[in-house]
Amino acid sequence: MEVNGDWAENAFVVKANLMHEAVHSGEHGFSSANKIVRSAVTVYNDLPEYNLFGVADCIEFIRSANGVAVPGLDGKYSIRIVEYKPRPPKDADFHESDAVHVFAQKLCADFVWGCDSEAYIYYAEKRRRVRLDFGDPKVYGKYDAQIKQYAGEMRQLLNGHRIPPKRTGQNCSGCSLEDACFAKSKAYNVQKILAAIE
Repeated sequence: MEVNGDWAENAFVVKANLMHEAVHSGEHGFSSANKIVRSAVTVYNDLPEYNLFGVADCIEFIRSANGVAVPGLDGKYSIRIVEYKPRPPKDADFHESDAVHVFAQKLCADFVWGCDSEAYIYYAEKRRRVRLDFGDPKVYGKYDAQIKQYAGEMRQLLNGHRIPPKRTGQNCSGCSLEDACFAKSKAYNVQKILAAIE
């Protein structure tokens, strides 16, 4: 998509788009005595090792004496990221790719507000949140190394205007861009080649 400008939709993309439209519509934004919830929040991290920008589905600002000041809001808050995803995996609490996505948002939220944000994935199919334990130094280190690696690889590919080769074991089923990204070549057929010559 980023290299060639290709785009395609399938049922999975449409379902996710509908879910995100509902989340980003502003209807999920509200304020109560102890919490302010905002959707479609722009976040970024300008540090050279990251240089990330994105939009978080939902940020919850929870009033806390031990929290941080948030421009435009009175008081102090702890920050909670909630990313909406359609469905969880069958054999785990969350998809690894979803956790990498939310970790990138955490890096941005922590940079913007100078905090140590909490992070959750809300799986719509199960209607439940999964807490991601980025507070564990080993877990944090694992995702931090992955983000730096992926960001570096993506920048090289974008700068070289190249689509990466398919990796061994990479599962693209369900991806709407599978055919554009890794087009299936037609089987070699001698009979058709000879027929075309005649």
